[in-house]
Amino acid sequence: MTDTYYQTVQSHVEYSGFLRRFTALIIDGLLFSLVVSAFAFTFFDDYLSWSPVNFFGFKEFMNHEILPFVLTVMFWVYKAATPGKMAVDSKVIDAETGAKPSVGQSIVRYIGYYISALPLGLGFIWAAIDEKNRTWHDLIAGTVVVKDTH
Repeated sequence: MTDTYYQTVQSHVEYSGFLRRFTALIIDGLLFSLVVSAFAFTFFDDYLSWSPVNFFGFKEFMNHEILPFVLTVMFWVYKAATPGKMAVDSKVIDAETGAKPSVGQSIVRYIGYYISALPLGLGFIWAAIDEKNRTWHDLIAGTVVVKDTH
């Protein structure tokens, strides 16, 4: 999408609302939990032997932090949407150009999830009051979530 084209159609863009985005978040949470569990049981044979000593170990960090990070960023960069967003016909785009988010934007957006979650999820709830239904991580990364009209 060119900048000129996006600026022309920007007024006709339909932003994904809070409930649509919340539904996508729930779907992603369930799907990523299944993927993370499958990955853990496949590659970490002692994964079930949980103890406070290994709760914050290398395997857990890789499985619970790095794997979801890599998967999410890859989905945003290549598909402009995670599976949850695809299920609710939404996609993440650059707020200025309407293009898929860049790798840098996607990384910043993912890190912004933590910022959105920290004050009791207020950064996520922000989508319910923002005129373009943006969350704090959207504002930080310069992205917006829109309905995907294919």
